[in-house]
Amino acid sequence: MKKRFALVAFIAQTLVTTAQTVSDNPQDSIPVKNLQEVVIEAPKVVRKADMEVYHPSKSAVENSKNGMQLLDNLMIPSLTVVDALNSITAAGQSVQLRINGRVSTIEQVRTLLPETVKRVEWIDNPGLRYNGANYVVNFIVTNPTVGGSLMTYGRQALSEKWGYYSGDAKFNIGRSQWAAGFSCRPTENIKTHRDYNETFRFPDGNSLTRTETPVDGSLDNTEGAGWISYNYIKPDTTVFYVVMQAYRNFSDRYTYRGRLSLSDGSEDIDLTDSHGSPGTTPGFSAYLEQHFAKRQTLVVDFGASLYRGHSYSDYVESVASIPRPVNDIHTYIRDRNQAYAVEADYIKNWNRSRLTAGASYSANRNRSEYVNLGGETFHQRQDKVYLFAEYFQRLGRWTATAGMGVQYNDFKFRESGKGRSTWSPRPQATVTYSPNGNHNFRLNFTSWQSSPSLSQTNEVPQQLDGFQWRVGNAALKTSSSYMLTLRYGFNLPRVSGSFGVRAFTSPDAITPLLKWESDRLVTTYENSDGLQNLSFWIAPQVEIIPDWLTLSGYIQYRAERMTGTGYRLYNHDWSGNVSFQVSHWGFVLSGQYQRAQRDLWGEKITWGEDVTIADLSYNMKKWRFSLGMLMPFGKYDQGSKMLSKWNRNEQHMRLDLRMPYVSISYNLQWGRQKRGADKLVNADASVDHSKAEGR
Repeated sequence: MKKRFALVAFIAQTLVTTAQTVSDNPQDSIPVKNLQEVVIEAPKVVRKADMEVYHPSKSAVENSKNGMQLLDNLMIPSLTVVDALNSITAAGQSVQLRINGRVSTIEQVRTLLPETVKRVEWIDNPGLRYNGANYVVNFIVTNPTVGGSLMTYGRQALSEKWGYYSGDAKFNIGRSQWAAGFSCRPTENIKTHRDYNETFRFPDGNSLTRTETPVDGSLDNTEGAGWISYNYIKPDTTVFYVVMQAYRNFSDRYTYRGRLSLSDGSEDIDLTDSHGSPGTTPGFSAYLEQHFAKRQTLVVDFGASLYRGHSYSDYVESVASIPRPVNDIHTYIRDRNQAYAVEADYIKNWNRSRLTAGASYSANRNRSEYVNLGGETFHQRQDKVYLFAEYFQRLGRWTATAGMGVQYNDFKFRESGKGRSTWSPRPQATVTYSPNGNHNFRLNFTSWQSSPSLSQTNEVPQQLDGFQWRVGNAALKTSSSYMLTLRYGFNLPRVSGSFGVRAFTSPDAITPLLKWESDRLVTTYENSDGLQNLSFWIAPQVEIIPDWLTLSGYIQYRAERMTGTGYRLYNHDWSGNVSFQVSHWGFVLSGQYQRAQRDLWGEKITWGEDVTIADLSYNMKKWRFSLGMLMPFGKYDQGSKMLSKWNRNEQHMRLDLRMPYVSISYNLQWGRQKRGADKLVNADASVDHSKAEGR
């Protein structure tokens, strides 16, 4: 026993002596092998039961100067970020943006310092508390380490009066933070024209084809916004946030000039078609979040907004042989509208489960004066109540979420007394199976309701051209939509993404309806017999050379059927987006191609912007310099195709967007700064307004 103890003591002493020798004499003859640096890095994409979590890489942060650029650099496959056009979409649908849970705008996302973004949550199956959002991007922002910041950004085209400018400053005093900012998008006299042709079929069987040859046209659409906010944060206890903001559309005007050739041999018609809706929308929001014992949270949000503006449409037809216009139609609607909303949610968390319950109320009070009708005024009120409860449970590799919402909608016109009120259920459920952190399967069912708008329900006739009119329908009811999605998400070496199938139906969708009334072709609205579609998609991201070259995109195929009064139509469509990014030595070269989704709604197929873009940027300390080109390839296209038996037409809106641009970003940070306020819910106080539409 003593011999064994002595042997252990000898070995221990030898090890200690050797360690001291190595430590004190690194050049000693004893061989030493240095271990390589071990870097533990979180996966770029973490697939959770209800979202995908993206952790910005060091290069993504270094190559960004604001939140918009950071989101673009993440290259989320299903997401289309067009920084130059100030747009964020996903599979052709709108995306709800949030910062620490509170609903935000693109301008507010731009004010985020990339260094403060801890992660970005991508939610493609939003729950009931998101109240019908298609997709959600939520930026989780950590406590900044500086006490103030100034962010500026400017982009200007070199060949047109088109650009974007913004600035934001934050200041901190104790637990309080003040912020102020602005944004401006000047757009003046952008050359535009449309390719347009239409064929009318009359009740007696005769038809008339009108082909429009473009002469010229222009677009003016200068916008601006400003805001000031205050937040108070007592960590883990109280969050208070208040913001005052205003948005102004200074010059909104689309003007087309063309020449109509008629199939009946009549004299050609020179036409001018102009419309727009400039106005001002100030708003106010206040938010309170209070945490209690046993992991309970109560959040309350209030919002209010006003709209003061007008909508107009001017349509003039002239022929050379007649001194006066054959059709001279002017519609001018002046709106004085307001909206109010309040929402309260209760959240209770356990170790493996969560309960969320909430209620919201919103009210719109609209006053529309039709100046072209001698100042006749119409009043409409809209009230909405939404109640919901949702429960989340984790069971090993399975998770389940189930909830029920109930929505009440009511609207009424004061002058006519017409209106409608409805109660609608909104069930939702999700089941997710995750065999490991790199793969998951998700089955999701969701539903939502869509209320008729002010323009769809107002029965005041609007003349569009020589014999086309538009009239609302006050008998419309709230429509329901249902969607079932099966999705598989995967992470492989250098490749990640998702693919799946989605089935959608809206059995009583609110759609336009064309019909002849005497010698007028009238567009009104109905609760149709419904839309059904089935879509398949794949959305990969490929790191061809890690941290150097990345490729991402999505491809979608969709088949759909629309049924309404007197028609049944089908649509088959491919859409998608592909983008690449090469980054090294502070330079970032990126390119993007987008084919917009073709949507069948009623008797019309519409599509958004088909665009291409190329951009080269260089990052130098607090600065970022970029040189880019809009539409370096192809032709800008945005348009629609009408399939009605009474009016078949096709329209392509063309803009002269093949233009180079330069942009500069600058960030300055100082002192010590508090984090921005988190906001878990957002009361929807979006104000409605009228729309005077052209042909």
